[in-house]
Parts: sequence; C-alpha cells; structure tokens
Amino acid sequence: MTQKKSAYKRVVLKMSGEVLQGKQGYGIDPEVTRSIAEEIKDVKKLGVEIAIVIGGGNIYRGSTAEGQGVDRTTADYMGMLATVINGLALQDSLEKAGVFTRVQTAIDMQELAEPYIRRKAIRHLEKNRVVIFVAGTGNPYFSTDTAASLRAIELGADVILKATKVDGVYSADPKKDKTAKKFKSLKYIQVLKKSLKVMDATAVSLCMDNKLPIIVFNLTKKGNIKRVLMGDKIGTIVC
Repeated sequence: MTQKKSAYKRVVLKMSGEVLQGKQGYGIDPEVTRSIAEEIKDVKKLGVEIAIVIGGGNIYRGSTAEGQGVDRTTADYMGMLATVINGLALQDSLEKAGVFTRVQTAIDMQELAEPYIRRKAIRHLEKNRVVIFVAGTGNPYFSTDTAASLRAIELGADVILKATKVDGVYSADPKKDKTAKKFKSLKYIQVLKKSLKVMDATAVSLCMDNKLPIIVFNLTKKGNIKRVLMGDKIGTIVC
C-alpha cells in the first residue's frame, strides 16, 4: 500500500506552553508530551520535515510577571528559560518514542542544547530529525510567536502550524461569547485590523511580508496534526 504524502515539505509547529500542562493547570503533564510525541512520530512517516517552536506560559509568562512589578527585560528572559524546560521535556518524550531530535537555543547554554545556527538546523531537518527551537529569539520584547515566524522564514518553511487549545480563530472568545463566529480563512490584514488573537502583530506582519501562511488548529484533538499536514480543511488559515 502506498504511503500518502504530506501537503507540505517543511513546517514549523508553534506550540503554546499551556498545551503541555494538560488538565493540571500548571507545569508539564508527561501524558501530554508522550501523546504529542507519538503524533509527531506518526506524521514523520509522511515525509515532512518538522521544526517546533515552543512557548513557556505553563511555567512562567513574562507579560504577567511585568504586571506584577518585575522589570520587563528580566521577566522576558525568565520566560525564555521556561521555554527551555519545555523543549527539553518534549525532546525527552520524542526520543523515547524513537524520533531523533535536536534542541537549539537562542541563548547560549552549551551543556543543555546546541546554539541556534540556521545551516545546522536545516541540515538536521534534511537528516529527518525534529528540531526544537527554544528561548524565543533570544531577545526581550519579542514573543515566541515572533520567533516561530522568524525561524519559519529563515528555514524556508511552507507553513506555520499554530497549535492551540481551540479549533481555529473566532471573532471573540468562544468560551465567553456564544455568538462568537469561527473564521475558516482570513487575510493577514484582517487579523491585524481586527486585532484577532492569532499571533501577535509582529509575527503576523513578518508572515504577511514573506507570504507565509498560518494554520490555527486544535492540538488537543488527537490526529489533528496529521489532518492539517494532509491538507484537511480544519481550523483557520491565514494567508
């Protein structure tokens, strides 16, 4: 039987840190990382090259800390360190599932991970390894969404897969507003003008300038990564 192929050759999967906390409400749920690892192992059979950018909101969120009086730059660096913890946890689960993985960090910490080097990252992808990017861009005032857009552009990815806990982009928070409308597709400029919570404005602008599509989908529903990669029309596409 012929193995079906992915609709994309190279993708960047942007995962929020909150996805890893599962139902705990905080930290990392090992069952969640194992489940994600198994899904990624399965979709690797499609021949797709996968890079992952991960957030750290399940452990520490810089914007929240700033509101509590922590210096913004310090808070952002603390948030970057949280993404490193998440990246190492995900790497552990992926390698236990038999998926060759490399972690690259935007902040030098050679005992834990490789420094981010574009050519090396591309080589890892070509060798069928999953690359996990942590520590955002390495700079305060830039979110991990912006890091995902930047890395995707640098690597020549076909699409950003924005993995969240909701099934797409809505006109309002569907948990608070029952009349909220789900969008099947959006233009970048609509996202910016309406201030829709897809990715932050810097990240969306980068994608718009480089014509890089974004697909927002629900990661918590098993099999959705594969459905997106196979070209199924789930979630919301921004292009």
